[in-house]
Amino acid sequence: MHQPAEKPSTDRRSFLKNGATVGAAASVAMTLPGRADAATGANERLRIGFIGPGGRGFGAHVKTLCDLHKEGRKIDLVGVAEVYETQRDMVADYIKDKTGTDPGRYVDYNDMIAKENLDAVCIGTPDHWHHKQIIDSLAAGLNVYCEKPMTKTVEEAFNVENKWRASGKVMQVGVQSTSLPVWNEIRALLQDGKLGKVLGFQTEYFRNSNVGQWRYYKLVDDMNPKKIDWQRWLGTNEELAPEMPFDRAVYKQWRRFWPFGSGMFTDLFVHRTTSMLKATGLRIPGRVVGAGGIFMEYDGRDVPDVATVAADFNEGVQGLITATMCNQESRVNQLIRGHYGTFELGNGEGFDGFDFVPERRQVTSQGDSAKRTFENERISTQPVKNTTKAHFANFLDACEAGEPELCNNPPDLGAAAMAVVNLGAQSYRNGEVYFVDSDNRGISTKDPGWAKKWEAKSKARELPNHIAGWKAGDFGSTLDEPEYMKLAGPWTDGQDPAGS
Repeated sequence: MHQPAEKPSTDRRSFLKNGATVGAAASVAMTLPGRADAATGANERLRIGFIGPGGRGFGAHVKTLCDLHKEGRKIDLVGVAEVYETQRDMVADYIKDKTGTDPGRYVDYNDMIAKENLDAVCIGTPDHWHHKQIIDSLAAGLNVYCEKPMTKTVEEAFNVENKWRASGKVMQVGVQSTSLPVWNEIRALLQDGKLGKVLGFQTEYFRNSNVGQWRYYKLVDDMNPKKIDWQRWLGTNEELAPEMPFDRAVYKQWRRFWPFGSGMFTDLFVHRTTSMLKATGLRIPGRVVGAGGIFMEYDGRDVPDVATVAADFNEGVQGLITATMCNQESRVNQLIRGHYGTFELGNGEGFDGFDFVPERRQVTSQGDSAKRTFENERISTQPVKNTTKAHFANFLDACEAGEPELCNNPPDLGAAAMAVVNLGAQSYRNGEVYFVDSDNRGISTKDPGWAKKWEAKSKARELPNHIAGWKAGDFGSTLDEPEYMKLAGPWTDGQDPAGS
């Protein structure tokens, strides 16, 4: 086994090991018990190891960090842990060629953590390994970049969030679009009442393929039990997946099968859902239901090719995430709706702006709305050419500063997104509606009276709930009371309540 010739002292990375208090995050209120001290020495460098750098882990994690190294970031890529021998050597050789460092090569990521004196790891394994590898890395005092989805299940996601808060370490979840500035800009406008009462978001992730989703990952002869540690990949000793015979399709196209992920729910829906949660400030849903089916891609897969998730939030907002994997030229627009208007964002991540579409003037003329302009408007935003690179740069910035709250996609946001998409997947599979207690994170299929809660608010003529950070008072959140409504009310003993 290759080992680096020289190891830095443990004092070299003390800036990432010591705890200190930290304030609330800018994107959402959160309490972290500690933070890592920022680097003080001019020659401090982050030592980074890679866990499972397969397709995304190599193409995005390794190559992006090699580019950032070339541009002068103070990082060294020192270890590769990968169960597929051919992939492991290819990644390590690439790092050596691009950075001059010959990284240690490992099958077991625990050996890499024990021997390489790391400051951070990048996790690119299949979903079913994420939870254990994150927990092990945080316990070792490491900062973590983990590819989306953060975990395989929502219960695991809540546990990661708790462990991360207790650790004081930096952690970034790899939804790269969260590094677009547009989401913070939209959230500020929503909190200021630009749309009035926020009612819902709608988003998507459509695709199409003549071979079926994820079957475009090619199988080659070299993928075989002599080259791949199949038991370690499955995680049977850790009870992460059931025992099964080696299968190249399962290994390379694992997103098609439930033991390892949740198909489009967690591979694709999590992208757009995370962005919408960041834009609105919403986090844990109160009620989630999923629908769909395998309507065309009969290729041996488990996961659906058409799916929809509806998530209701206690803030009085509904999220709709919908798509098919068999059609992509008639996509649903991404948008956020309010009582006074809508933000329309189109599709994808290449935003240079978004549109404000107001409701008709008969609606927007309430209260002090005359002080505002309700005309169609194009609102500009700064596009980001390479969101993956921006996302990794943000992670490095947070590590170097020792400030977990600087990350654009921390675990509290990652856990919230998982609560939406994973419960949507479970609902689809089990035919159940899921309810979440946002205080204790309890998950149940027993209805706590969701509809009755909103009916009671209506009967009591209460004011609506609002997103976190709402600053607009009652603006765009109340109804006019027509004069004729004085005639409303139940008749008692034949008497007109209006006195007519």
